[in-house]
Amino acid sequence: MCDVAIIGAGPYGLSAAAHLRAIGGLEVRIFGEPMSFWECNMPDGMLLRSNWTATQIADPNSALTLEAFQAATGNHVIRPVALSHFVCYGHWFQDAAVPHLERKAVVRVEAGPPRFRLVLDTGEVVVCRRVVVAAGIGSFAWRPIEFQNLASDLASHTSEHRDFCRFAGKEVAVIGGGQSALESAALLHEAGAKVEIITRSRQIHWLQGALSRTLHFRLGKRVRNLLYAPTDVGPAGLSQLMARPDMLRRLPRHLQDRLRVRCVRPAGARWLVKRLQDVPVEFGRSVVSAAQAGGKARVKLDDGTERTVDHILLGTGYHVDISRYEFIAPELLRSIQFWNGYPRLGAGLETSVRGLHILGAPAAWSFGPLMQFVSGTRYASHALTLAVANAQS
Repeated sequence: MCDVAIIGAGPYGLSAAAHLRAIGGLEVRIFGEPMSFWECNMPDGMLLRSNWTATQIADPNSALTLEAFQAATGNHVIRPVALSHFVCYGHWFQDAAVPHLERKAVVRVEAGPPRFRLVLDTGEVVVCRRVVVAAGIGSFAWRPIEFQNLASDLASHTSEHRDFCRFAGKEVAVIGGGQSALESAALLHEAGAKVEIITRSRQIHWLQGALSRTLHFRLGKRVRNLLYAPTDVGPAGLSQLMARPDMLRRLPRHLQDRLRVRCVRPAGARWLVKRLQDVPVEFGRSVVSAAQAGGKARVKLDDGTERTVDHILLGTGYHVDISRYEFIAPELLRSIQFWNGYPRLGAGLETSVRGLHILGAPAAWSFGPLMQFVSGTRYASHALTLAVANAQS
């Protein structure tokens, strides 16, 4: 038996465990492989889009920073931060703050409240008062219906690849216009593939456009800090609001939704521009059908044109739907209030089931787009810890 069980050992799970350990007399257990999604489902050579401050995993004393990681390990972290460095940083964070991590998988969560029952892949049963789900976005990879009937060797999601070298000399159509699609296209091109990007957007939205660059380089640090929060989510001005989920939650629902869409629209980091200068882009086009054609994939676009390629890479993002967390028992899932796949969360990121908390991207509908990024670990962990501490007193 324990007080709190945390499912998942990515940035949100590790941060939550580090914060909860600071509460005296609380027994916390955390289950999962540390940084597994980042390590296994993102491509070699990837660079993180977030800035330096937004790439830190929050700990209660603000001591386990990237600067501290560099000093302790001797690793020099480049900017933008490379995926390999971030994964190493995550493992270092875990060793320092969450040494009691249990590398076991939770296969089922049942009942509650007042007690929850967790079944592990080892057969062990854990009973606890609270459950914190920090299971990440791996279950939410979005494969549009047009590609459902294509085999995985003809169409795959960007999250299914670590190495694009196997596509050298192949023709690949990349679907999407966001960071994942654009960076994957760049990596494919650099690996020797013949790549074309197909996107519904009329243009690629590059981060730090002309206005942002002016604000960053001409108006001085003080003005920049007024317009941009360290969390690095959202454009000038809105960035400060997105960094304050409690303030955002006070706005009318329709306005929250509009702001969320504006702050996380598909966009690419500006350092990709040069790397994609030789990659053709088909703008303003949607795929209406896709089928196998003699060992290749043929896609038909909404203008009637077709492409026949060796592979289709889906940079189509993620659609949150907590019913796709297979470890949540059906009867428990039915007790959770949600909207369009997102759980409705209250203070402490608690669901309608008392004692069940959900962190990370599934919290974005209730607490804003900050929850989709590593920089959201500070708010989420603090809010969770405050709720648990108040319940203990």
